[in-house]
Amino acid sequence: MRYAVVLGEALIDLLDGECAGQPVYRQVIGGAPLNVAVGVARLGGAVEFAGTLGDDPLADRIRDFLRTAGVGDRALVTVPTPTTLAVATFTGAEPDFRFYGDPPSYGLLEPASLDGKLVGDAAVLYCGSIALLCEPTLTAARQAWAGTGGLRVFDPNVRPRLLPDAASLTAYRQVVAGFAATADLVKLSAADAEVLYDGADPVTAAALLHDLGAGAVVVTRGAAGALVSAGREVLTVAAPTVAAVDATGAGDSVMAALIAELLGTGLPADVAGWAARVGFALQVAGLVCESPGGAVSMPTRTAVAERFG
Repeated sequence: MRYAVVLGEALIDLLDGECAGQPVYRQVIGGAPLNVAVGVARLGGAVEFAGTLGDDPLADRIRDFLRTAGVGDRALVTVPTPTTLAVATFTGAEPDFRFYGDPPSYGLLEPASLDGKLVGDAAVLYCGSIALLCEPTLTAARQAWAGTGGLRVFDPNVRPRLLPDAASLTAYRQVVAGFAATADLVKLSAADAEVLYDGADPVTAAALLHDLGAGAVVVTRGAAGALVSAGREVLTVAAPTVAAVDATGAGDSVMAALIAELLGTGLPADVAGWAARVGFALQVAGLVCESPGGAVSMPTRTAVAERFG
C-alpha cells in the first residue's frame, strides 16, 4: 500500500473559550504536521506520523486522537518532557500563536530513532514547520529527506515569534533552501513568503523557490485562493466562498489534500494538473475554516463533496 510519512510537531493548542460564564482556554490537539497527517487520513490516504510526544496525559490524548483518526504510530517516539502548549489569539479568523515548553516536546527526535525502511519505502515524505527549528529534529528530518525513495513535499510554516531576530531568520532561510532544493512540492502561505523573502509577492517567492530547485510551488492566499507555479508557468486558483470562523489548520489542510492526491495518482503532468488539485485542496480548506479547531475539523471526501458538489 502506498503511504505518506509526515514528520514534524504535535502539541496542544489553547483556544479562547467560555465555561459557566467565565473565560477559559479550550484544549485542541494541533501542530501543523499533525494537522496534515490527520487531514491525509480523513481524505482516505494511508499515513504515518513521525515525531516525538511527551510523557504526560496531554500526550496520551494526542496518541489516542491520532489512532482514532487512522494515523499510523510506528514512527512516534516518547520523550521525558511535558507536552508543548501553543496559546492562540485571533484577529478575525486568523490565529497568532505563542509557544510554551522548554525544551519543546516536539523537538527531540533523534536520527537514530527514525525507522529508515519506513521512511525509505514511503510514497510521499512531508517535512516542515517549527520542528525544523530544533535539534536534533532538524538533523533527523534531513536524514529522512535524504533517505526517502518517494516524493518530497515541504512547508516552511513560518512562525515569526520563533524567529525574533535577523540571525534566526537567516538561519531558517538556509534550512528552507536546503529542503526546497530537492522538493517535488513546496507549499507556503503568502505571509510565509513575505517573511522569508523580504516582502516578496507570491509570484516572486515561487520564482525564488524554483531557482533553489523546487519542482511545483503552491502559495496560499487565504480568501483570495492560491497561486500555482510549475515548470515556470503560473496560474491562480480561486477559493470557494465560505463563512469562515477559524482559519486554524486551513493551510495544513491544503497540504493534506495535495499529499492525498499524490498518493492516489502521483505527480501531475503540468501546471493545469496542479491547479485542478489545488482547486480541490481549497475546497477542503474552506470546509476547515467553517469549523473551530485545526485537526478536529479536517473533513472527509464525502463531506467536501456534500458541501461543494
